[in-house]
Amino acid sequence: MRIRLRDFSKSLPMSLLRAREAVMRQFRPSLTHFGITEQQWRVLRALTSVSAIEVLELADATCLLAPSLSRILKGLEERNLVQRMTDENDMRRVLISISPAGRILIDQAGGHSEIIYAEITRRYGAERLGVLQDMLRELDEVMSDSPLIAETLGLDLGSRTPATSPRRGRPRKDDEAVED
Repeated sequence: MRIRLRDFSKSLPMSLLRAREAVMRQFRPSLTHFGITEQQWRVLRALTSVSAIEVLELADATCLLAPSLSRILKGLEERNLVQRMTDENDMRRVLISISPAGRILIDQAGGHSEIIYAEITRRYGAERLGVLQDMLRELDEVMSDSPLIAETLGLDLGSRTPATSPRRGRPRKDDEAVED
């Protein structure tokens, strides 16, 4: 028996991607104006909320894979927008922080970002936007705190998806991490 898939237009992953793209389309011109990519902005924004953070924690907070984040950090470091330092208490730990130049860039680009946010809020409605953000945070928490659904289907996940994989996605309210 052939299972009938839901309509493609009702695919949750595609709906989320389309909404993300619609929102990011508003921010990209500003980021381009300031010479930074979406991923670089995400890293810099995350760093504004902490004094310093380990690379793997930063990867988790920004939803970036560690190898990608390493390349992004290298570029940001070359532009003197971030700093690396070793932890005084544990010389094996490398910490990342935003530099004074990075803060200046955030201040400059942040003005544009807040204007864009204000217009998105005006178009969509402050209450609806708040509800949407709450719903997305709840969806993230429910999906992140539950076992993979694939496990309930009896799929062999092998080594590709460890059962104890680190949590990805936006930090929870209790986490000491970042918000956009």
